[in-house]
Order: sequence, then structure tokens, then C-alpha cells
Amino acid sequence: MATLDSDISRDVISDQEHHGSGAIHVITGPMFSGKSTSLLRRIKSEINAGRSVAMVKSSKDTRYAKDSVVTHDGIGFPCWTLPDLMSFPHIFGHDAYAKLDVIGVDEAQFFGDLYEFCCKVADDDGKTVIVAGLDGDYLRRGFGAVLDIIPLADSVTKLTARCEVCGQKAFFTLRKTCDTRTELIGGADVYMPVCRKHYVNNNQVVVKASKEVLDSDKARSESCVETVAAMIQT
Repeated sequence: MATLDSDISRDVISDQEHHGSGAIHVITGPMFSGKSTSLLRRIKSEINAGRSVAMVKSSKDTRYAKDSVVTHDGIGFPCWTLPDLMSFPHIFGHDAYAKLDVIGVDEAQFFGDLYEFCCKVADDDGKTVIVAGLDGDYLRRGFGAVLDIIPLADSVTKLTARCEVCGQKAFFTLRKTCDTRTELIGGADVYMPVCRKHYVNNNQVVVKASKEVLDSDKARSESCVETVAAMIQT
């Protein structure tokens, strides 16, 4: 915790020293690793430093509150709930947006325009963006555009949870149901953090889902090849 707090303080000071040049900070990891908690801690540090902040989260996430970023522990902070990020300056108000120093984005994996937004806010508008989101889905594939913005980032914090099976560090999110949708919003009733051993050894759901995804991808690929071949023949 001390290391994380010192990292936050260092980043806040650095962003203040380079005020107007913009910055992007990414907080990622599996579910229940404290991403939202870390984001709120960083936002509060920015407020204490006298900077103007706003928080945004996806309208898809209605688990705890519609107008607040809420951690799994119940700690909340008011936010704007939006279906996309690029509409934020207009909805927030262009004059008010111009005065903002910092924008926090929670559940970033649900925003399809995350990359575009981060480029605009940091590169063009000179603001600090703090992004919190999952780096991978329950199949350990990249989730949304979170991994896409890492090359843009000034800092990347990879958090871990605690494996619910053995208590060791958990790097992955295990889905408890047989639902194979990538976006299945839920909490402890649907997901649990696990270490590598218990992800690989005890996850028949993932094995089945992975096979279904691969079979689906193969079917789409074969269909595409057949379509192209038919076009060539005609």
C-alpha cells in the first residue's frame, strides 16, 4: 500500500510539473484486485492537490449505483454515466470541460472509443486521464481497448487479487457460469479471482467456452474464405 501511495504521489507531482502537456495513467488487473479503489485514491489525491476532476463510467455498469463509481467495498464517488467517451466534453459542457485538469475513467473495457478519447484528452487537450479497467476477459483474452492504450500511457499499474481457492496472488478472473458472452456484468455471484494453477486446473467452464469461441472463429473464417472464393469465380 505504501508503494502504491508513493507511486500515486509521484505521478500527481509529475503531472502538476508538466501541467498542460497531458498524461495517461492505466490501472488494470483482474476482478476484485482493487482497480476502482486505486482509481478513487488517485482521484482524491488530485483533488487534494487542488486540481479539477471529473469521473466517468460506462452506462453498462449498473451493479451498485447509476451515478457513482462504487468499489466492491461500497466506497463511492459521483460520476457521469455514459455510453461512450467522446460525447463527454459536449455533455459536461465545453466551458466546464476546458477547466478540467483530470478525468477518471472506470470500467474502461466497456468503452469502444477509449483509445480515441485518451489521445484527444491527453495529446490534444493537455489533460490527465486515469483509466481503470480489466486487462483480460474470463478467457484471458484482451478485453475492450484497455491493452490498446498501454503504448500511450505514462504509467501502468498491474494489480493482483487473492485467489479464492488457495489465497495466493490471483492474476486471472474465473467465470462461475457456463455463459460464453464476453460482456457479462456481475460480481462475486458470477466471477472469482484465481491464481494460474487454479485457473488452468479447475476451470472446465473455460475449456468448454474456449473451444466454442475457437470453433466459432473457425466457422466464420471458413465462411469468409467461401465467400471470397465465390466472388472470384463470378
